[in-house]
Amino acid sequence: MKISAPKGTRDILPTEIAAWQQAERVFADVCTRYGYQEIRIPTFESTDLFQRGVGDTTDVVQKEMYTFLDKGGRSISLRPEGTAGVVRSYLENGMASWSSPVRLWYNITAFRYENVQKGRYREFHQFGCEV
Repeated sequence: MKISAPKGTRDILPTEIAAWQQAERVFADVCTRYGYQEIRIPTFESTDLFQRGVGDTTDVVQKEMYTFLDKGGRSISLRPEGTAGVVRSYLENGMASWSSPVRLWYNITAFRYENVQKGRYREFHQFGCEV
């Protein structure tokens, strides 16, 4: 039996890595130049975060999130985007008391159960900036 990468995902091969690393460096350099700091957020969060942050009636929440119950019975979702997790971290970690404005950037892998088509994957990469 042949085992393949799951539908909607792809390997980034060694022949592509230099281009990816260059794009990541340029993004990080531009963000840093404009006073943004890198933040790293969890790959999964409480499903409630996305229901409140993205909107519980949106297609992302209704149809596209990878959601499961953890061993404690809590509803957990793989992140479908970065903004909600950054805002949660900002609030949870008291960043409102930092000198203003707080500028944050991230480079994440996100997950959405979407129809796979050219240029659209279920696992994808997202750069983002939040102020």
